[in-house]
Amino acid sequence: MAAYLARRLIESLLILLGVSFITFFLLYVLPADPVRQIAGRSATPETVQIIREQLGLDQPFIVQYGRYLGGLVQGDLGRSYLQKTEVAELVWSRLPATLLLMVAAIFCELLIGVTLGVVAALSRGRPLDHVVMVGSFVAVSAPQFVVSLLLLYVFAVKLGWFPIGGYGTFAHLVLPALTLGLLGSGWYSRMMRSSMIDVLRQDFVRTARAKGLTRGRVILRHALPNAILPIIAMIGIDIGVFMGGIVVVESVFGWPGIGQLAWQAIQRVDIPIIMGVTLVSATTIVLGNLLADIICPMIDPRIKLR
Repeated sequence: MAAYLARRLIESLLILLGVSFITFFLLYVLPADPVRQIAGRSATPETVQIIREQLGLDQPFIVQYGRYLGGLVQGDLGRSYLQKTEVAELVWSRLPATLLLMVAAIFCELLIGVTLGVVAALSRGRPLDHVVMVGSFVAVSAPQFVVSLLLLYVFAVKLGWFPIGGYGTFAHLVLPALTLGLLGSGWYSRMMRSSMIDVLRQDFVRTARAKGLTRGRVILRHALPNAILPIIAMIGIDIGVFMGGIVVVESVFGWPGIGQLAWQAIQRVDIPIIMGVTLVSATTIVLGNLLADIICPMIDPRIKLR
């Protein structure tokens, strides 16, 4: 286990290094000029040049990137060009809202997706199976803003069950989490159905049935733990996606997460914030996948860490 973790840690650092280089390079060649955003339209060329020198943006790419890596090694994500605040402080201030939405959304995805996937697998070829698969296709195809606005209109405007937007209470959390849960459940239900059908064909399932175990016991104790392994890998990816922020959903519901922070930074070409959010998201994806790889052998001892 120690050797595996050490190797994965080195791989993760190399991946994050690659992500930081590519992101920094793309922002470097971006046509938009962050200095113009800071100085304003009425700034003189002399003022623009002074700001550029103060921020070090007049230096070659390799010098700028090297300076950024030097700060990153010390835990410094940089300072926002426009907000004049440390990026780490801005990210950590949005982190609780993002984590809360992430946990709630993944819970909704699993509750809806896994349940429907098992139901579809057990009803394979029947009308219920077709209904679930069509619903899953609609879920994965539906635009985020359409589902968000539809739920908002029905449950907040018409029925008045939930607030229109904001953050702070459980009621504020329900609609954005349900939106993400419905959208993501389509992938989970399709994956769970395929995995469950494959497991139900295995010899150990037939042996369990031959021993006289009830249908529910066979499914819950034998089939489900093996069928759910691909779902765990998907959760690891989802963690990174949600940490990166779901910009549309956060914007519709006024949720103060990292995604909203990133969108504001992109509009203003605030490079340190964009870099900070990207690296935090990439780190979370790497850790999420590592956690999934560690959990899978605990569920199925046949899986070996290599």
